[in-house]
Amino acid sequence: MRILNISLAVLAAAVLASCASGPSPTQGPVQLTILHTNDHHGRFWKNNDGEYGLAARKTLIDAVRAEVKASGGHTLLLDGGDVNTGIPESDTQDAEPDFKGMRMIGYDAMALGNHEFDKPLPVLAKQMQWAGFPMISANIYKDGQRLYKPYEMFERGGLKIAVLGLTTDDTKKMTDPANTVGVEFRKPADEAAKLVPELRKKAHIVIAATHMGHYNNGKSGVNAPGDVEMAREVKGIDMIVGGHSQNPVCMLEQMGASRRNDAYVPGSACAPDKQNGTWIVQAHEWGKYVGRADFEYANGELKLVKYSLLPVNLKRTVKGADGKDTKQTYMPEIKEDAAMLALLQPYQEKGRAALDVLVGESDGALDGSRENVRKQPTNMGVFIASVMMQKAGADLAIMNSGGIRDSMPAGKLTYKDILKVQPFGNMLVHVTLSGTELMNYLNAAAKMSAGSGAFPQFAGVRLELEGGAVKTATIKGAPIDPAKSYRLAINSFQAGGGDGYPKLSDHPGYVNTGFVDADVMREYLSKNSIRVSNFAPGDAIVRR
Repeated sequence: MRILNISLAVLAAAVLASCASGPSPTQGPVQLTILHTNDHHGRFWKNNDGEYGLAARKTLIDAVRAEVKASGGHTLLLDGGDVNTGIPESDTQDAEPDFKGMRMIGYDAMALGNHEFDKPLPVLAKQMQWAGFPMISANIYKDGQRLYKPYEMFERGGLKIAVLGLTTDDTKKMTDPANTVGVEFRKPADEAAKLVPELRKKAHIVIAATHMGHYNNGKSGVNAPGDVEMAREVKGIDMIVGGHSQNPVCMLEQMGASRRNDAYVPGSACAPDKQNGTWIVQAHEWGKYVGRADFEYANGELKLVKYSLLPVNLKRTVKGADGKDTKQTYMPEIKEDAAMLALLQPYQEKGRAALDVLVGESDGALDGSRENVRKQPTNMGVFIASVMMQKAGADLAIMNSGGIRDSMPAGKLTYKDILKVQPFGNMLVHVTLSGTELMNYLNAAAKMSAGSGAFPQFAGVRLELEGGAVKTATIKGAPIDPAKSYRLAINSFQAGGGDGYPKLSDHPGYVNTGFVDADVMREYLSKNSIRVSNFAPGDAIVRR
């Protein structure tokens, strides 16, 4: 009996040692290819130039899978989140074609992005059913419990792979507060620090599928910390498949070039970022690329053999023999998958029928480009704020630039053009404030950083700033009087505290007009042609 007890003790010790050191070794080297996308934002259909779209994406991914399988390797397909919001045909159908299309492609897992919360939680639950693959996040809590599955386990060629989901903790301020009542977005790195040691005991490889953003050298600015910061803080993550910042992570300077991400040319050589032993990747946005990372795992080590960003029918402008500009793909054109087209065509037709309706026209272009509208006044920002102010009968209006998602061309405008600019379905609200309260609010708005979605676009007010504070503020040429009352027009997102604005939805002077922002713009266009000169940015903000 004593011998048996000793044997059992030895066996127990061996089991504990095995658990502490992770899963058993694999037999020989394993070839593993990680495919990844992120920030799809409703682009289930190709654009007017024939770029991207799920049908061509499926053909490309199927081809890579077949190639890898033929060479004895294995694949895993991941997404960094934000399938929702961006194209009206998708937005008006709750991204049903997008999730069902991704299901047909065969995604293995996806991180929940902040835009997955642009609509109420029951819509997200419905989308999860359409997807049929895990949509994961470890740092989203409700009533003290994780609201969604934190990670998913996979096996490929004897390799055990853990995929951990994480979502930016900026989500709460970037989403309509009504959609996340009682929901808590904890710091992703804290959750990773708890889970990664546990996952290392279960898996040969630990991957984080994140929607947090890649900021060069960890300089996230006004944003919550992203992938670089987490990789430096949390040891043990082999790879981060990211999203949110919507840039191609291609560290060109590691390859002898002096340029970084924004200089990437489709089809050129590329290297992921590497921080604290962790590879970090991101494939720009909209399905423009499929990222491909070819690894070899042997003797407990994961080695990156090759990395590339595969363009999905991206095109460049070239001059033809006749001197006219034409569009040509950077790489050989990818044919669209017939089965995918058959799935998506009805959704595209249904969406276009409602959207290709002429609603008005403009004598010039309105600039709502992300790179401009988030750092300076633009005619699009002034236009939207002016329309809000007029509809609400307000003295002034403030529009958060993160709610402006596109530009508008000159000429005829459709309902689709409107929804591309304002896809969120926010309500127009107004609040009656004393002059003192208004000055406090304007000071808060003036502190919103350039480059963030909080950056304000104004109408009806002229501000002179000094040292980041409002020195003078005038409405219709007169200084704001502390003793008078003023009506401020904003959207329901801002009123609820979105983007870090002071909450006004519980103010006694708060009124929800019941009008959706896009419909307010549509009504304006049905009655007025846009004269772009009327909405010149001018000198609404003067900085000293």
